[in-house]
Amino acid sequence: MIAAAANLHRAAVLVDGCGVGSYAAQIAERFEAQVEALDIEPERVAIARRRVPRALIAAAEHLPYARDAFDVVLSNEVLEHVQDDRAAVREMVRVTKPNGLIIVFCPNRWYPFETHGHYWRGVYHFGNTPLINYLPDCLRNRLAPHVRAYTAHGLRRLFAGLPVRILKHKRIFGGYDNIAQRAPALAKLMRAALYFAEGTPLRAFGLSHFLVIQKLPQAIASRSMASKSVNRK
Repeated sequence: MIAAAANLHRAAVLVDGCGVGSYAAQIAERFEAQVEALDIEPERVAIARRRVPRALIAAAEHLPYARDAFDVVLSNEVLEHVQDDRAAVREMVRVTKPNGLIIVFCPNRWYPFETHGHYWRGVYHFGNTPLINYLPDCLRNRLAPHVRAYTAHGLRRLFAGLPVRILKHKRIFGGYDNIAQRAPALAKLMRAALYFAEGTPLRAFGLSHFLVIQKLPQAIASRSMASKSVNRK
């Protein structure tokens, strides 16, 4: 899906929130890309460096790179964890080259389960918790204060006022690899059914948002901003 959205061949790629470096290493090896990677967890970065030497310890809100440095920036299930998601988005836009792409995966608020567990009376409970994300924010955020989930409008709003345009936005279901390891036939059936659902209104309940954003060249961005300003008057 990532390769279909962006030309990664020998591209300058940033994996923003690389974890142990699996995606970063695959992109570097498969596409001969110049991959940089970062994560806020030192233990994960230490593992990532075994396969991606240019992995750094850094926060998504303060990327240690120059402006217009990357052809592609990948954020895979990261925004929901950062302290300031708006700042993280601004930083991704800043380091992306004009006409470059930002690819984002993040949790969908309308997926029936919160996959990051929940807190109850101060105790964390691991696992998939049903219906938490359907609660009003005041209740939902008490049960899952450690992670966000986004509506389509809320996610797009993070990019409002920035020099970008959204090329693609869809909601997708997962690969359910954990089920495939235990019950391959069941996983195959689930994948077929859910991938079919992605083409129907049921996609609203998909696991994740998949967003492809293009950074506009300065001249186009300036015209776009001016047009919006005129339309508001």
